[in-house]
Amino acid sequence: MNTIQRFALSAVAAAMLLGLGACAGMSHQDKSTAIGAGAGAVGGAILTGGSTAGTVGGAVVGGVIGHEVGKR
Repeated sequence: MNTIQRFALSAVAAAMLLGLGACAGMSHQDKSTAIGAGAGAVGGAILTGGSTAGTVGGAVVGGVIGHEVGKR
């Protein structure tokens, strides 16, 4: 594995750890919103063949659904 690949792998691992640490103080509803937005973005990208509008639209719809589902 060359130096650039090692650096990229380390950067991705560090970003993932920091991203998970940012979720520590989130409420249940905030976590549901984030999960819904992520799932919606993936679904929108798959359904539209990777278009930007489909990904963003899916993230918005998924975030709204996650927000509503996360209410107690």
